[in-house]
Amino acid sequence: MGDQIQFIVEKLNQEPFRKNYNLISFDSLESLQLLQLLSDVLGEIDPKHAVDIREELPEQTAKRMLNLLGILKYKPPGTVSDLSAFRQGLVTGSKAVIHPVLHWLLQRTNELKTRAYLARFLVKLEVPAEFLQDDTVADFNKQYEELMEAFKNLHKEHEQLKISGLSTAEIRRDISAMEEEKNQLAKRVERLKKRVETVQNHQRMLEIARQLRLEKEREESLAQQKQEQKSQLFHTEQRLQRAQVQLKEMQHVVADSKPESLMKKLEEEINFNSYLVTEKIPGEVESKKTSVYYLEKVVAEPAMTQADLTALQSELDEVNAQMNQLIEKRMITYEPTDSKFSMYRQQASIISRKKEAKAEELQAAKEELSSLEKLREQKSSQAHGLEGSEVLTEDEFKQYVSKLRSKNTFYKKKRLEIAEITAEYGILQRTEELLRQRHEAIQQQLQAIEEKKGISGYSYTQEELERVSAVKSEMDEVKGQTLDNMSEMVKKLNAMVTEKKASLAPVIKELRQLRQNCQELTQERDEKKIQYDSCVAGLETNRSALEQEVKGLLEESAQEESNYRYINCMKRNLEIQLQRAKEEMKAYMSPDPQERRRAVREQYTRIILDQENLGKKLRDKQKVVRESHGSNMKQMKMWQDFEQLMECKRDCFLKQQNQAAIGQIIQEGGKDRLVL
Repeated sequence: MGDQIQFIVEKLNQEPFRKNYNLISFDSLESLQLLQLLSDVLGEIDPKHAVDIREELPEQTAKRMLNLLGILKYKPPGTVSDLSAFRQGLVTGSKAVIHPVLHWLLQRTNELKTRAYLARFLVKLEVPAEFLQDDTVADFNKQYEELMEAFKNLHKEHEQLKISGLSTAEIRRDISAMEEEKNQLAKRVERLKKRVETVQNHQRMLEIARQLRLEKEREESLAQQKQEQKSQLFHTEQRLQRAQVQLKEMQHVVADSKPESLMKKLEEEINFNSYLVTEKIPGEVESKKTSVYYLEKVVAEPAMTQADLTALQSELDEVNAQMNQLIEKRMITYEPTDSKFSMYRQQASIISRKKEAKAEELQAAKEELSSLEKLREQKSSQAHGLEGSEVLTEDEFKQYVSKLRSKNTFYKKKRLEIAEITAEYGILQRTEELLRQRHEAIQQQLQAIEEKKGISGYSYTQEELERVSAVKSEMDEVKGQTLDNMSEMVKKLNAMVTEKKASLAPVIKELRQLRQNCQELTQERDEKKIQYDSCVAGLETNRSALEQEVKGLLEESAQEESNYRYINCMKRNLEIQLQRAKEEMKAYMSPDPQERRRAVREQYTRIILDQENLGKKLRDKQKVVRESHGSNMKQMKMWQDFEQLMECKRDCFLKQQNQAAIGQIIQEGGKDRLVL
């Protein structure tokens, strides 16, 4: 801790603070002085925080410092309870809280300056989602995010240039080299002017060159305007294409619809919008206002300790106990008429909640539909720009996709059938060929054997007889089996029917009794359910009333506590001001002249005397200037005339020199002709 305080004192005694503290004087600072010192350090990091804390409330000071420390990512040590103690210590100016904050800030002042500077531009402004539904707000938000990203990139480039930039010696050498080059160019320009002045009509040539340069600049500007107009024409064509697509869609919708359906849709939309305007949105606005009011109250109040939380929890338990007692009394004094009304109220509340839920679902579906419509328009415009052909509508595209899918499935199915048939055909063809070869070989062998025995054709006749006899025997067996099976089946069915009748007779009697019992139980269950619903509705209404009462008591308690805190702070401020006034009166009434000079009245008196003396001197000086103004103006006019006279003499001298040079050149040219 001693090293920490020593480091803080050393940093505060250096630039730019120059506080001239030592360990004893720094440790003897009061809470208000410590808060002012912390505010000065934060003001050095961010100039917006360079304020006098005596001109603002303690809550505003704590809120301002906490916001900046949060932006600078300062993490106070400890748990959540320690965080509440940290906020309380920051409000009261505790040394245990402010000393670590000063040590952390003074360790990394340059880094924190950069972070505070970046926070001015990179802390994103959160826009509610319902405001982003407006196209103008959405466009501005998008531009805001793009500018933020551009600022990030530029800052990175700036930092890289600072790291990899040239040294001051190199920059000075470059500046000296450019100055030398500038002097050389000035000399060359002077030489060229002298050469040009000897040429005839040089003024006209210079004018023509100037006009040429102007025309070139104009040509460049016209080319740029042409390019801009081309881009505007392209964007206009895209907008026209989108408008044509929308027109076709609207025409298609109008062509497919009837006036009755359109009126029905309009009525539904009007009912939905009226519900939103009259019921849903005002309720949401009121709930948002209430939540904002509670949040403002929470922010305005100081941080709560664990003891406060325990007290509130005990009060909540007492209120819950009272609520349970009231519910029991309500159940004892239950009346059927009230239960009916409560049941109806409960049903109405359930229906209203369902209605709100469905309205929210419908609103979300509409928002999703609008976003999808925008995306579809964007994609259609892109497709139209790439291909240049007409873009299909949604229904046409769905029909096309369904047709394409059906054709694709039909094609795949037929292709599989063809492949299976082709494979089976190849196998059967090969099998047929092998069997034919074997059959031909066996027939040849059999014919050869029959020819040897002298009974050719016997095998064919024998096969036919065997085939006919086999068919006849099979038919006889099938007929006999069918008759036997039918007789056995009839016997079995009759036996099964008698068995089932005998077995189902007691079950049917029992089922009749159970049906009667079920009807009685169902009737009793309906009566019990009605009683349960009425009881639940009554308890719900009592609970809601008690909740409202508890909320009102909590609000009243919070308001009284806030008033107490505010009065306490005002009392503290008045005590401080009273102490300052007493010190001022003590200093002013003191017999010691040194002590009296420290009084604010004496200081302001000296300042007023100094300002009066200064005003007197300035008035004397003004009088002297007014008296000498006319003679000075005449002298200045004579100097201007003298300057014009000298310029005329210089021009005449230069013209005489030019004429002498031209005559000398002409004489030299004549001598050269004589020599030739």
